[in-house]
Amino acid sequence: MAQFQAFANAIEVNGQTVLSIVKGMEHFEKNALKILAENGIQNPRPGKWYCQQSWLNAFKKISEEVGPYALYCIGTKIPENAQFPPGIDSLEKALESIDTAYHMNHRGGEIGNYNFQKSPDGSLHFTCNNPYPCEFDRGIIEGIARKFIDERHHLMVRHDDAVPCRDRSGDSCTYHIEISQK
Repeated sequence: MAQFQAFANAIEVNGQTVLSIVKGMEHFEKNALKILAENGIQNPRPGKWYCQQSWLNAFKKISEEVGPYALYCIGTKIPENAQFPPGIDSLEKALESIDTAYHMNHRGGEIGNYNFQKSPDGSLHFTCNNPYPCEFDRGIIEGIARKFIDERHHLMVRHDDAVPCRDRSGDSCTYHIEISQK
């Protein structure tokens, strides 16, 4: 499934999560609210549910008008704004929780997934099968991981360009998470 296209028309996303667009574009809050309104989401509020396709349309407009870095910034705000399960006390639990959180913040049908894998060699990988843009997902992964990486370490979340990608009409994107000493 290509990015910016909901898997089904009935899928909704909660208002708390929708507000990550506003938080991610913090210096351009009025512009973020304008883009949401232009796409059918007026005055988003926690506790309300909004059409996922409308939210994806707002992402597409942000991508076209502001650029992919804005999508990355919005993604980094998801861990601060969306609901996450309790009891997250390690990097691995945090990364594993992304899929659970994704399902907690969406309803109305099949939405895809975030598949975290730890290889026998200790390397960390994500495969994201959902309609969200690549840079947004990279931001989510990096945003949650940063909560568990101290200042003595460097974190890099790298998009794997050698495998299918939603930006190139693929069904999923793959990311590699690298943590090293500074």
